Amino acid sequence: MIFDNSPLSPDQFLAEYWQKKPLLLRQALPNFIPDLDANDIAGLACDELAEARLITGEYPEHNWQLKYGPFAEEDFRVLPQDHWTLLVQDVEKHYPPLQTLLDQFAFLPSWRIDDLMVSVAGPGGSVGPHVDQYDVFLLQADGTRRWEIAELFNGALLPDCELNVLREFVPQQEWLLQPGDLLYLPPGVAHHGVAQGPCMTWSIGMRAPGKADLYQSLGEWLASGEGGDNRYRDPILQPDPYPGQVEASAIQGFRELLFSEAMDLQQFSSFLGSFLSRYRLAHEPAGPDKRVDAASIERSLNAGQILRHNPWTRLLWIESYSDASLFAAGSEYRCSVEFAATLCDRKRLASIKAGLPAAENELLCALLNQGHLYFEPL
Repeated sequence: MIFDNSPLSPDQFLAEYWQKKPLLLRQALPNFIPDLDANDIAGLACDELAEARLITGEYPEHNWQLKYGPFAEEDFRVLPQDHWTLLVQDVEKHYPPLQTLLDQFAFLPSWRIDDLMVSVAGPGGSVGPHVDQYDVFLLQADGTRRWEIAELFNGALLPDCELNVLREFVPQQEWLLQPGDLLYLPPGVAHHGVAQGPCMTWSIGMRAPGKADLYQSLGEWLASGEGGDNRYRDPILQPDPYPGQVEASAIQGFRELLFSEAMDLQQFSSFLGSFLSRYRLAHEPAGPDKRVDAASIERSLNAGQILRHNPWTRLLWIESYSDASLFAAGSEYRCSVEFAATLCDRKRLASIKAGLPAAENELLCALLNQGHLYFEPL
């Protein structure tokens, strides 16, 4: 855990810093050696399934340019020597072994973790001073980067720019991060990172949906359920001398139509589990070429094969009376609380052995055939 080498405990961090104020942890991961280098990230940025961006420019010149991937090798051969940054999202999903890094943040709810974004930069590389509306941990993986932050700032953005760059930025604190150092920033803190030479920074983002996201998704969820096709009906009408007027009785009718089905806690939990398990889902999970059944699961477990999460699937669970609702990329399943907790925990999932009860084997069949889980080849 990132606090193993710090006098600060997870409880203290959550009480004093989480979503409150920045924190720099020197050598949070001492002797850190990244699994991937700059060439690996550049190669991933050429994959059509990867979300990648290439940014050039510097502050305060504000000569920013943004290009989206997938890229070709030629794009990197013609890069200038400095003031460029390559960003690739969801790196831990493209390279699943990196999910072990996320275990360092197990003191936080796993459903809050969005992705691991890797930034590779030349000297002076930056994306400009900006503000994020989510929590982020910035791990220096290679080289050095100077970070400047401001908690009080002018929020005006640079006009006519594809990037959300602050027009002006006056830092209040700054640090030089070395490999293994970790900087935590809560939402709403302006920050500006500049590579001091060739460097690589790994960002673990803790995104949270906004009210607009919830409203939109809730409307879609309600519309797809029973009653979604119900329509407005007129009250008893009288000849109207003002046919262009929307009368109070009609307004009340629309209001009753919209709010006629009040959601209880169970219904809202189902919506929320479905929504959160699909939030920012970049790729739909794909099932295996050959369907599995209970017998093949037993054979695989007896042979010592290990179950793994599909990196593109987000699993979470919500307790409901005496059991649990398990959610996987929007789909809902019922199971025991203990089995839901096992399925959502990477380490406990890998420890599942043969001889499961029939109901649990049936659930594993569904999750495997829909691509949410897979057996790691021996």
